[in-house]
Amino acid sequence: MQQKVRFQIEGMTCQACASRIEKVLNKKDFVESAGVNFASEEAQVVFDDSQTSAADIAKIIEKTGYGAKEKMEDALPQPEETAHVSWRLWLLLAINIPFLIGMAGMMIGRHDWMIPPLWQFALASVVQLWLAVPFYKSAWASIKGGLANMDVLVTIGTVSIYLYSVYMLFFSPHAAHGMAHVYFEAGVMVIGFVSLGKFLEHRTKKSSLNSLGLLLKLTPTQVNVQRDGEWKQLSIDQVQIGDLIRANHGERIAADGIIESGSGWADESHLTGESNPEEKKAGGKVLAGALMTEGSVVYRATQLGSQTLLGDMMNALSEAQGSKAPIARVADKAAAVFVPAVVGIALLTFIATWLVKGDWTVALMHAVAVLVIACPCALGLATPAAIMVGMGKAVKHGIWFKDAAAMEEAAHVDAVVLDKTGTLTEGRPQVAAVYCVPDSGFDEDDLYRIAAAVEQNAAHPLARAIVSAAQVRGLDIPAAQNAQTVVGAGITAEVEGAGLVKAGKAEFAELTLPEFSDDVWRIASIVAVSANGKPIGAFALADALKADTAEAIGRLKKHGIDVYIMSGDNQGTVEYVAKQLGIAHAFGNMSPRDKAAEVQKLKAAGKTVAMVGDGINDAPALAAANVSFAMKGGADVAEHTASATLMQHSVNQLADALLVSQATLKNIKQNLFFAFFYNILGIPLAALGFLNPVIAGAAMAASSVSVLGNALRLKRVKIE
Repeated sequence: MQQKVRFQIEGMTCQACASRIEKVLNKKDFVESAGVNFASEEAQVVFDDSQTSAADIAKIIEKTGYGAKEKMEDALPQPEETAHVSWRLWLLLAINIPFLIGMAGMMIGRHDWMIPPLWQFALASVVQLWLAVPFYKSAWASIKGGLANMDVLVTIGTVSIYLYSVYMLFFSPHAAHGMAHVYFEAGVMVIGFVSLGKFLEHRTKKSSLNSLGLLLKLTPTQVNVQRDGEWKQLSIDQVQIGDLIRANHGERIAADGIIESGSGWADESHLTGESNPEEKKAGGKVLAGALMTEGSVVYRATQLGSQTLLGDMMNALSEAQGSKAPIARVADKAAAVFVPAVVGIALLTFIATWLVKGDWTVALMHAVAVLVIACPCALGLATPAAIMVGMGKAVKHGIWFKDAAAMEEAAHVDAVVLDKTGTLTEGRPQVAAVYCVPDSGFDEDDLYRIAAAVEQNAAHPLARAIVSAAQVRGLDIPAAQNAQTVVGAGITAEVEGAGLVKAGKAEFAELTLPEFSDDVWRIASIVAVSANGKPIGAFALADALKADTAEAIGRLKKHGIDVYIMSGDNQGTVEYVAKQLGIAHAFGNMSPRDKAAEVQKLKAAGKTVAMVGDGINDAPALAAANVSFAMKGGADVAEHTASATLMQHSVNQLADALLVSQATLKNIKQNLFFAFFYNILGIPLAALGFLNPVIAGAAMAASSVSVLGNALRLKRVKIE
């Protein structure tokens, strides 16, 4: 049986490290697929648990030279520790100071600012023989694994400079006259700049990129709980399901629960993306993380920790951010051959420069600059960094993408297929007109009773409307037995006093409606009823458009996205709604199979299709679409099938999802362009001698940080 497991990986220094772990895991017969995200430092592995275990996979990763800690699915993501400057980096930066002063002096002609050669040797030795050891370990582990990472380039370059300078200081013919040309400062400063760049990169990945830290802060650490008849302040880990908890004005809800007493208003925008507070009163629900903006409530905890909606969202976000988008394969392929190619270019640079210039010192500096300027990190971070920020932005808008591939696909959508009921409309239709078949033997109250008896076994909004209308009339609803749903048509049941009753589409109940003068019969949804094979009447149910539907359709059309309505409702009703919204493509009387087939036709015509739905009958079309969105709280099969979940039943949120995806993909392309352009431009400049190793080291350190900085711009992008 296939099982999916996630690991937190420790010790990766660039994309080549991630590629090496992937390569090792994917070679195993029992591994179905393995992906490693350099930005989130996470591995996701699908494997056959009859042949191996998660613990064994962790050992395989550890043998490649990295740490692997399994992330438990039922546990909340843990807050990341704040990255602090280590003593090693502080010491390294301190050693860099005299060399920086010396280089500044050399730029203005004050060569006496540089410390004496023997002092340079002493400080450089501390760096190369002690502080740079982590680079050597990483480089050696990488080489043993069959791939070369960034640390291999840094190691080759700085060790070459150090050994050359030692030779020139102690063994060259010029050493005795004090005229030796040494370059200790280059090796020291390269190690310093690269180490500082790694720290900044690590801190950005752990804090700024990931939105989980902000979500974790939404759950209070201390809460007021009633124990033994008294209110006590307890830590959140002491709360149990069933406890009564009090939340006052300005406090956050600690668990999903049911309000026992009190009232107020709560801001649940962290889950729904809707900024308007919701009224809370006895009998209503509260959600973990919500902020009480007014009032005070006492609620009984029903779900805690990872079982809450907030916990579910955090785990979903963590898994989605750790996944890889298909576009990342571009960088992965480049990273796999990047370091060997750079080493080859550096060697050619050394030989060519020596032959042209006749000076092997100059040739060495050019070659080292090539090694140091090259940066596979920027390539490795280009896609996952943007995905992590984009996922976080989507969650803030109440959109949960299942994985990075879904977000990337959503960015290409140019056709949206919408169901009508519950998607474009409120999904709370009301009975607008009733028709009783003459001489059927059943009056209007009978029609209500019989229809309600059958429809109380269905979850469709039309069914709920009929049951509610019968209850409002004060009618006794008879019992119904052996209820069966005919997907896309209606429902049948044995009703006491009426026999076998069918309720659903007109043709399902074998009813031919007469021509009505009232327009409501042409635009409303029709539920026909028959008893023992004879039609007895029908209901016309009207459903109002959602307040923001017209705005949402306008946003989609503004961005060049074609909109289609596909509904099981009658064609007249669907066309009426489409006309109100300015939608040119309207399809009614569609079964689940019809919807899926029409989606396939759109795809065959070259469209990238997004489908939105919330019912069981939408599942086939959701599965057929390129990317699909389910409404939270709809049918489980719809949510399971869909690529993403919308926390609000709003097409506006769909527009947000598509636009966030487009902004994320645009950011990815910018990052990839920068990463490739940086290396394509930087390596030739270094080879031709326009960049010395120190400047190359600084540029390399800045490149990955620049990619991360561009990814962070996504947080400020306006979605309109």
